[in-house]
Amino acid sequence: MTSNNKLRQKLIDCEALKFGDFTLTSGKKSNYYVNMKLASTNPDILKLISSEFARLIPDNIDFISGMELGAVPLAVALSLETGIPYTMIRKGERKHGTGSRLEGPSEGKTVLVDDVATTGGSNAESLDVLLEEGIEVTKILVVVDRDEGASEKLASYDIPFESLISASDLSDK
Repeated sequence: MTSNNKLRQKLIDCEALKFGDFTLTSGKKSNYYVNMKLASTNPDILKLISSEFARLIPDNIDFISGMELGAVPLAVALSLETGIPYTMIRKGERKHGTGSRLEGPSEGKTVLVDDVATTGGSNAESLDVLLEEGIEVTKILVVVDRDEGASEKLASYDIPFESLISASDLSDK
């Protein structure tokens, strides 16, 4: 069984992959939904994702980055898998403390991880936060690319974008 088939089956088994009528965060309608929180709270699936991500990260990165909430467990697991520190990106500005949207390392090269990419909006927001801080993002890794515009939206950043599973892997076979 290929790794994307194994991951697909694990997503089905933990009921993270559901078929039916759904409205996504982007407002788009879909006949399937991927609840990666169910997958990323399962140690076996999280381990599979982190080991697959580890094979895809570029050499010489200084840290791993992930936006709260969905990408944080992925960043933590990848950090534990590789020994590379991680940074959490806050969704909004902080009005207290340091006011930073980044918690963790914030200098050097990073790889950005995320759970699901649909239109690429949250990926672009994460990239903008990192780039505004002068951080070099060497690659974007997502577990699931829904093939609904994320790669096209992110193309203007000229940063490699890769997923473990695409929408065609998830179709109800």
